[in-house]
Amino acid sequence: MAAARGSARALRLRVSLRDMEPEIWRTLLVRESASLARLHDAIQRAMGWTDSHLYEFEIDGRQFTDHDTWEPFDDDDEEPGDSQIVKLSDLQLKEGSGFAYLYDFGDYWLHDVTVEERLPIPKGQSLPRCTAGARACPPEDCGGVSGYFELLEALHDVEHSEHESYKEWVGGAFDPESFDLERANAPR
Repeated sequence: MAAARGSARALRLRVSLRDMEPEIWRTLLVRESASLARLHDAIQRAMGWTDSHLYEFEIDGRQFTDHDTWEPFDDDDEEPGDSQIVKLSDLQLKEGSGFAYLYDFGDYWLHDVTVEERLPIPKGQSLPRCTAGARACPPEDCGGVSGYFELLEALHDVEHSEHESYKEWVGGAFDPESFDLERANAPR
């Protein structure tokens, strides 16, 4: 059944952490009327990040971030769009279109975000929410992609010189294959 004209719409988005093999991904349902800041919050929760670092979206060659934390690196930096104000619906995203989400400019966690579908919001549905995913998000501040792979290697090899320190750092155990949908949707 088709949705009534003007009814609230959602986007089903696939968020995938770039340069990870095997892939670490989440599927999110987000209101089309949500701001990019709200999408940032949803990605943070679903991936398992702690929202401890700066972020940026790049969509069609244009950057968007939180203006409360943005500072230019030099005089030539163009001011990005304000993620608190810009809504997903303002961007006229089509099914199949994609954009980038960067979290933590130091570790440089680059995510590919793809619009899978535009659909009506089922009655009573609370959004945003994560609907699926695979694999654990890397621990915060582990050194980006290369640091994460080094961490996994050390945790896997009890003879590795950093095994005990990494094990303590992650709190005793870390299962890179785990994904908990309930936790991805838990309020913070």
